Amino acid sequence: MFGRESFFQFIVIIVALIFPLQEARRILLSPVHNVLDYGAVGDDLHDDTEAILEAWKATCEGSFFASTMVIPPGKTFYVNPLTFKGPCKSSYINVEINGQIVAPKHPTQWRCYNNCETWIEFQGVNGISIHGKGTVDGRGQIWWDLQIKRPTAFKISDSSNVHLSGLHFLNNPRMHVVLDGLQSANVEDLHIHSPEKSPNTDGIHVAHCKYVSIAHSTIRTGDDCISIVDGASHVQVNNIMCGPGHGISIGSLGKNGAQDRVEYIHVNDVIFNRSTNGARIKTWQGGRGYAKHITFERISVIDTDNPIIVNQFYCDHEICSNQENAVKVSNVTYRHVVGTSKGKTAVTLDCSTTVPCEVFMEDIHIRSSKEGESVKSFCTSAHGWVKGTNVPQVSCLEQDRG
Repeated sequence: MFGRESFFQFIVIIVALIFPLQEARRILLSPVHNVLDYGAVGDDLHDDTEAILEAWKATCEGSFFASTMVIPPGKTFYVNPLTFKGPCKSSYINVEINGQIVAPKHPTQWRCYNNCETWIEFQGVNGISIHGKGTVDGRGQIWWDLQIKRPTAFKISDSSNVHLSGLHFLNNPRMHVVLDGLQSANVEDLHIHSPEKSPNTDGIHVAHCKYVSIAHSTIRTGDDCISIVDGASHVQVNNIMCGPGHGISIGSLGKNGAQDRVEYIHVNDVIFNRSTNGARIKTWQGGRGYAKHITFERISVIDTDNPIIVNQFYCDHEICSNQENAVKVSNVTYRHVVGTSKGKTAVTLDCSTTVPCEVFMEDIHIRSSKEGESVKSFCTSAHGWVKGTNVPQVSCLEQDRG
């Protein structure tokens, strides 16, 4: 973990210590490409898209060991959808964002109106650090009002050895940050905010990634704070402040009969504050695959509607048909979950009758946030054990005698 320190500076120090002097000098003398030097204006009036892409081209195609692109502070850069494509010639790419990046003010001003998948994407770039104290503002309110197809704001795809830190993401039309197809990524110190009622505005969405760490971030959105879906494995999430929002979700998985796989997910030291869900697993009927080796521990819930929930009958519209196939949910552990539930059912294990889920619980202490009221659990087609003292009790799980 690198905290607020620049990943690039870290690399400089390490290489200076372990590499020959000539190699260290190659890094220390690496070029810095300020987007203003390539024609960007930063006045929120001129379209800076092409200028920033020119700065990227110089950064990515340079023959130096490391190369840096700078989006400086004190400026507001108006940009249309753009893709920063790799691979790059430099072994280390450093992107410093300290200014403000904003989207066009109205969807009709976007170059890809009605066909926008992503606003900003880094694609196929290995060894990249994207960091700073800048802001990425998608101006999403008009998109939500129009109820039209909305783009993801910021995506990193098909890359390895990725570092993302320090940035602020505001009011993006759809998902704020998407990690897709990454091998080894470190995400930390992000600040993600959109209104509680903003639709589909997941904070961080993880798909087809292996060895990812997400830490020390604050996420307040209208959908999942973090969603972890098909192809994700060995994901560590810790020290997150979540809420309002829909909690941290494994899924949804298995939509339209898909075979989805998620495994080795560890979530710890998270505070859910006024979120609709806390620690959640959600799968569709008819799906296949598995969600296994998942742990939620040292979790605090504050006035949360559904603190613990496994829902294998997830449906995002009014009626979904009953189907026998199901994603297999196994080796799921909830440990040391404490706090208050806004809803009457603090623990929900609503599992498939044909493919029951396996859940373990230890030291769960959740009380009602409403004075004088108690909370309960709901459990069907689940097996496993409970250990320690648990409130509410989960009757379908056996008491561990060990």
